[in-house]
Amino acid sequence: MKWRKLGKVFDPTEHKLPNNCESFAQSPQAIVLEDRVRIYFSSREKEGNGPMFLSRVLYVDFAKDMINILAISPQEVLPLGELGTFDEHGIFPFSPVRVDNQIYAYTCGWSRRVSVPVETATGLAISEDNGNSFTRIGAGPVLGPSVKEAMLVGDSFVLPIEDKFYMWYIYGEKWKPATSTEPPARIYKIAFAQSKDGIQWEKEEGRPIIDDVLGSDECQALPTVIRLDGMFHMYFCFREATDFRRDPGRGYRLGYAYSQNGLDWVRDDNLGGLEKSDSGWDSEMMCYPHIFQSDEQVYMLYNGNEFGRQGFGLAKLESMNNA
Repeated sequence: MKWRKLGKVFDPTEHKLPNNCESFAQSPQAIVLEDRVRIYFSSREKEGNGPMFLSRVLYVDFAKDMINILAISPQEVLPLGELGTFDEHGIFPFSPVRVDNQIYAYTCGWSRRVSVPVETATGLAISEDNGNSFTRIGAGPVLGPSVKEAMLVGDSFVLPIEDKFYMWYIYGEKWKPATSTEPPARIYKIAFAQSKDGIQWEKEEGRPIIDDVLGSDECQALPTVIRLDGMFHMYFCFREATDFRRDPGRGYRLGYAYSQNGLDWVRDDNLGGLEKSDSGWDSEMMCYPHIFQSDEQVYMLYNGNEFGRQGFGLAKLESMNNA
């Protein structure tokens, strides 16, 4: 795949954001509307005077040229969950998909824990007003911890394929205990599920579908998939389990795989075509990719350094190889 980077296209610090959000535009994910491209992202609101944050979902509307900004959401599109629910402390990421006249959003809800920092699960919210606001189908998740996937289920990306829904998501294999220099470290892998209605999901428990290249402790996140000319193409980000915040060489970068059926994948990161820049906002990290098509052009949104603190950028697909 050959891509051309178009640079950073949105910086949250340059705009007035709702809900007292001040920084971060993480996991940008697009839905193409009639006259614009709406990009949902997760931003952060400081919780009180302490060190903790809440992650809230906002959007920015771009003209179809993907240059001019038309609007920013006046408020969060989905309130955080109620006390004790799986998404009371944050929603990140937020993945939209059009289903008939509605827009479904598969959410990754975050809740804090005591022995480890966080637990996650996948929820579903639906919009009846073309993506301006969303309502949960219920207070609980549609995909969460299970017998062989006991923790950290989330990052769900869904495509309607013929008469089914395909989902690519992550689940946690384990937490590594804290050390004198590192907090508990989570290990997570990409998996696959399918559904007839987008609500009830069937999966092969505990089966990772993407090979590791960094060893068994490789962390894989945010799968995003597009089907072009009958072939499925997946991008995702991956990193080492520890010391990834201090050492850019151990931090997130982009991976790539291809498949004929969406379940069995061949990984070849060398074919992905997107690498960290030599300098600038995405020189230390590339993470949280989202691939989409608008007016027959394929684009990829992604975050750069510091997990999206400085916003997100855009790349344009120029050609495909014959993977």
